[in-house]
Amino acid sequence: MLTEKLHAALTDDAVETDRGEARRFVRHLVSLMSTKIADGLIDPKLVLAWLMSAGGAPGYLIGALVPVREAGALLPQIMLARVIQRQSIRKYIWAAGAFLQGAAALGIAAAAVMLDGPALGWTIVACLSVLSLARAACSASYKDILARTVETGARGTVSGAAGTVAASVVFAFAALLAFQIIPLTIGAISVAIAIAGALWIIASLVFAGLDEPADERGEDTLGSLADIIKPLRTDHELRVYILARGLLTATALAPPFLVILAGTDGTGGLGNLGLLMLASSLAAIASSYIWGRLSDTSSRATMMFSGLLAGAALGAAATIGLITGRLEAVWLAPALLFVAQIGYEGVRAARKTHLTDMNTGGQKALYTALSNTLIGVLLLAGGIFGVIANAFGPAVVLGIFAGMSVVGALTASRLSNVQKDA
Repeated sequence: MLTEKLHAALTDDAVETDRGEARRFVRHLVSLMSTKIADGLIDPKLVLAWLMSAGGAPGYLIGALVPVREAGALLPQIMLARVIQRQSIRKYIWAAGAFLQGAAALGIAAAAVMLDGPALGWTIVACLSVLSLARAACSASYKDILARTVETGARGTVSGAAGTVAASVVFAFAALLAFQIIPLTIGAISVAIAIAGALWIIASLVFAGLDEPADERGEDTLGSLADIIKPLRTDHELRVYILARGLLTATALAPPFLVILAGTDGTGGLGNLGLLMLASSLAAIASSYIWGRLSDTSSRATMMFSGLLAGAALGAAATIGLITGRLEAVWLAPALLFVAQIGYEGVRAARKTHLTDMNTGGQKALYTALSNTLIGVLLLAGGIFGVIANAFGPAVVLGIFAGMSVVGALTASRLSNVQKDA
């Protein structure tokens, strides 16, 4: 069967696998692949920011895109964890979240062709808020579902493989834009966003058919707020994990400041913006699957190495920026972004796999929600870096991010090798 062959090819599983196991793996793969492509097509840092700017939306609404997108997807997860914990079957929570993201994306596409000015800006921010909250439901439920439906040793692989395929599609989209094969118009971007909406809805339908075993513990075991935050007091591994992940958020926050340092913060040429999009996509294509496989071997070592790699790229950008004032050579910013994004992809794969494989005493959803909520607060506070950039320049901010990445990598060295203990 095709599913068994695909499962064996991606996992290097020489032993004949159970047909149900292969089907579950492929459903995860198709669902993740669809949502990751959709994420790339609607990227708030680039696509939605350009769309709102082209449509005459106010600057303060454009500046709200990334905080709404990131914090909105993380902050509600403590509340969602209680709902998830009560469900014996949890795939429908993820499927509903994906469906709502698709509906919100279709709303953005419609607004882009029907509205302009403040009305366009407020409508996109409102739809993005719905999309982010729906994403929170997917994020809070997914690792628990993954841990119960895909075997250890293949979890990072399914995410990495989906990321590689999705990045290839987004890369092709970026290339078509950069070479003006697809015209950079509101209409064309609206079509891309509508396609993203359709992909989320397809992912929802595919995931709803997943063969998920019932969790007989499907009851509310979270208790009071003190019970919810108890793992922070009792689990050293979780505390170190959250600290390392918090420091390594620098790898996610850095790209806009690289864009500013390159002089393409909305006033530069389209060519540079296209090259930056291509560099980001190529980094994901080149590294997602590899990082996923390495994470299945040692998520701790993967987090350490990728954090150091990102820190080196950001440190180089900061140094050049402090000396010259900007990244003037047309190839320099894309090259540095490429390396930094490879590091980011490694951090992303490693922290997901580490939490999935970590021993949580049957509280995977709670651990996921607790860590994501704390990281959401940190990302919301990350708006201070924009103030620092305005006062001292983007090179200073990139220097701070480089330091955070290195310290985050060193902190990750204190984590356990959870794959060895599994």
